[in-house]
Amino acid sequence: MDKVRRILVHVCKERAAPRRAQFVQSVTGHFSDGGADEVEVSCSLEKNQFVLYRGDKGRGTPLKRPAFCPIKHLSVTEAAAIPLDVQERGIDVGVAIILQTANQRVLLTRRAKELRIFPNVWVPPGGHVEPDETLLDAGLRELKEETGLKLEPEDVSPQMLGLWESVYPPMLSRGLPQRHHIVIYMLLRSSLSHLQLQASLSPSAAEVSACLWADRRLVRAIVSAVDGEDAGLRLDDLPSGVSVSEVSSGGALTDSTLPVTVFVSRVPLSGPDVERVSTGTKFALELWLKSLKSLKSLETLTPDP
Repeated sequence: MDKVRRILVHVCKERAAPRRAQFVQSVTGHFSDGGADEVEVSCSLEKNQFVLYRGDKGRGTPLKRPAFCPIKHLSVTEAAAIPLDVQERGIDVGVAIILQTANQRVLLTRRAKELRIFPNVWVPPGGHVEPDETLLDAGLRELKEETGLKLEPEDVSPQMLGLWESVYPPMLSRGLPQRHHIVIYMLLRSSLSHLQLQASLSPSAAEVSACLWADRRLVRAIVSAVDGEDAGLRLDDLPSGVSVSEVSSGGALTDSTLPVTVFVSRVPLSGPDVERVSTGTKFALELWLKSLKSLKSLETLTPDP
């Protein structure tokens, strides 16, 4: 039954028929000629198959994996040690929503600590695509299930920002891969401010333990904390604390403050994970910042009527 319910990744290369991607196969590596960690692809959701194929250069969607992607570094011996039921899962498909408010903030949520995959990590709302859903329908459903925000398709301007190859655990030093996803980051632009949307927030405590409306200054700082690197941070004179809404076990929201250092923490190379923004989310937020710059440039070039 599990195989029937899940939408899986299929890859298509050189006009060949799409075939189901294998759990131990790096999708990014499949399309990369020189082992690069970022490629351009095109994609479609057809007959409950998410199909990836090589796109025209400059016209595709970015697909990226982290340099430390466990699947990339998996040895033959390690691959053989992955339980058969995990290997047979294939590669799942998820949608994550970058919800942009009218005053250019984005919604981030902290995953509940009880969750098996990436607990206590900050991400946008999102989840699996279900059979017969469009990507937008899946994103709007997950947004409502996790945050209580109900948006209609005609009320948002959807844009696919990029695709992220996500593996859990995120590093081989934490164990063999258990889950493998391609996450579609979709930008939705709302005509409402973050304060207007905040009034309708009603998060699911089973999935979300805190919420945050991040402005561009905080997002720039988050993006500067590149996982796997030691480059300096871009804090832009940010205050030492960041205002968040904590979610109680009953779903009630309480104002709280977290150290800004939480949001610029990097994924540890070894040992237990820490509260941080996920690596894939940083990738998506960087693309979001670029989309704002592109929009501003377009507005500058467009003459007044």
